[in-house]
Amino acid sequence: MTKLLYLVHRIPYPPNKGDKIRSFHFLKALAEQYEVYLGTFIDDPDDKQYVDALKPYCKDSFCVDLQPKLAKLMSLRGFLTGEALSLSYYRNAALQAWVDKTVAEHNIQHAQIFSSPMAQYLENHSAVSLVADFVDVDSDKWRQYAGSKSWPASWVYRREAEKLLDFETHIAGLAKTTLFVSEREAELFRQLSPKHADKVSFVNNGVDTDFFDPALSFDSPFAPTEKNMVFTGAMDYWANVDAVVWFARQVFPLVKQQIPEARFYIVGSKPSGAVLQLADEDSSVIVTGRVDDVRNYVFHAGLVVAPLRIARGIQNKVLEAMAMAKPIVATSAAMEGIPGNSSLQIALADEPNEFAGKVVDILRQAVRVVPEHRGYVRSDFGWEHNGQRLCGIISGRER
Repeated sequence: MTKLLYLVHRIPYPPNKGDKIRSFHFLKALAEQYEVYLGTFIDDPDDKQYVDALKPYCKDSFCVDLQPKLAKLMSLRGFLTGEALSLSYYRNAALQAWVDKTVAEHNIQHAQIFSSPMAQYLENHSAVSLVADFVDVDSDKWRQYAGSKSWPASWVYRREAEKLLDFETHIAGLAKTTLFVSEREAELFRQLSPKHADKVSFVNNGVDTDFFDPALSFDSPFAPTEKNMVFTGAMDYWANVDAVVWFARQVFPLVKQQIPEARFYIVGSKPSGAVLQLADEDSSVIVTGRVDDVRNYVFHAGLVVAPLRIARGIQNKVLEAMAMAKPIVATSAAMEGIPGNSSLQIALADEPNEFAGKVVDILRQAVRVVPEHRGYVRSDFGWEHNGQRLCGIISGRER
């Protein structure tokens, strides 16, 4: 089998959050056609227990502990070097030494990186054919953050957007192909980096529709009298925090004016202080923290809300809710990476009154199942198809 180096910014197991779901399913697909040499970081101590779970997919692996607080401090070196802080954040001498040794000893000729900062480990290996999966246009995400913050944070984020775009453009020039999570995300990068547009493509995210299957049996975590709505996601991620804070304070009170028994469940690990405060402010807002099975909440919810105001690429939380055939109310930002389809019945709203009105309509209609959502996901977002497409791009069979 052909040997391939796979560099990922976060250990691709367990597949319990957006980026890890994508990186793990890509690892599974790659392992079927390549001998995979995996280099990755562990930024959560709980994930150390899963290192052995990667062995069936890898010829060799090298996992480096990354302490987020220390990494943030070390990333400040970027102000001195004039580079993006993200590069310093993920720079590690031990991982670089392992990459150099692995490429030399095993004559590695193919590599894939997952998340743009990981490409720095291959800048001096021009003989390696590189496929760079940027996933999202991260530089544009920092630009969005800058627009929502006051100085000096706005200046730092704007600088990061500019410096990271410079690096992304540089890597796009070195790579055989640069990938994104959707056609729309790829088109955005083509506009930002037009000289490399002919080498930019995409591989969609996917959903395990056998796992997210409404035909299975799930215990309800809700009281029978509740009119509930659910948001799912990692609750230490700033875009998710911004989304639920906006919804809980600007939208949900308008819903309760018309449906007093409404409840808003925020389901996801590591809720930040700002998220926990929402439950203190309103007993109708329930912050669960990590749960054993998010499907119980999604399946029994009256609807799923995706009130993201800052978003890039495809939102897995939306695809998973669609796979469970749930009604959804979402902002246009949350849906921008999912191509429009006449069969979809997703209510879009970006203003509090409009968003609240659509939530109320669905709760009153008691629409529990939207079969068209599941059918759309099964036909367009299967992991097997997307994994085969990735391998085809690496081998040169596809573009």
